[in-house]
This record gives sequence, C-alpha cells and structure tokens, in this order.
Amino acid sequence: MKELVQHYYDTFNSGDREALLEMLADDVVHEINEGNKEVGRETFRTFLERMDRCYQEQVEDLVVFTSETPNRVAAEFFIRGKYVATDDGLPAANGQTYHLRIGAFFELCDGKIKRITNYYNLSEWLRMVGA
Repeated sequence: MKELVQHYYDTFNSGDREALLEMLADDVVHEINEGNKEVGRETFRTFLERMDRCYQEQVEDLVVFTSETPNRVAAEFFIRGKYVATDDGLPAANGQTYHLRIGAFFELCDGKIKRITNYYNLSEWLRMVGA
C-alpha cells in the first residue's frame, strides 16, 4: 500500500488531477489542516480546483511510512509552493513562495484512498507569505 501513496504524490506533482481522483474512494474523507472535514470524491475535486487556482505546489523529499496495520500509511514531505491567487480568509497573494514541512495520514481500502488527513504549521506558512 506504500506504493499507492507514493503514486498519489507522483500524480499530484504531474498535475494529472483525473488520475489522482481515480485513486480515491467515492466517499473519501479529507481532513484539512485546521479546517473542515469534507467527504466525497467530487468534493475533493472542488478542493483541488481551488488549490490549483490559488497555489502552484510540488511535493519534495517524500518519505512514506507503513505499519503492521496494512491499511494505514503516513507520509512526511516538503511542499514547495507559490501563492498566486488570494484564497478565501487568507492574506493577499502576490506570488509569495514557501517551503513547508507537511505530515499526512492515509487510510486505504480495496486499493483506494479512503481518508487523507494533512497537518502543517499554518503560523509558519503565514510567516512565509508575509502575513
């Protein structure tokens, strides 16, 4: 299952959103850092559209961790990004760049991603974009 999470991030970096969405269960749960829990592949599509509109991001230095529980996987990586359009409730975007450590947790079921939980230091991101 480690390979599925590796492939998820490789696909994220490639920009192929349809292939990325195919890796998700129909009722995927997305727990957003310091945000709401969203459910469903189409809701995740809307999230990706907003992210792609406001940010240009690439995952770097990915490490994927597995446990004895085969359906649980974790990842740590850096996101290198550029803030290109103002996101609701956040500071104004003017092309600020950032490089931020992220932790992510996955639950897998029947070869699909059933849950994604992301954590990062929002205060550090706000500092990087000059808030």
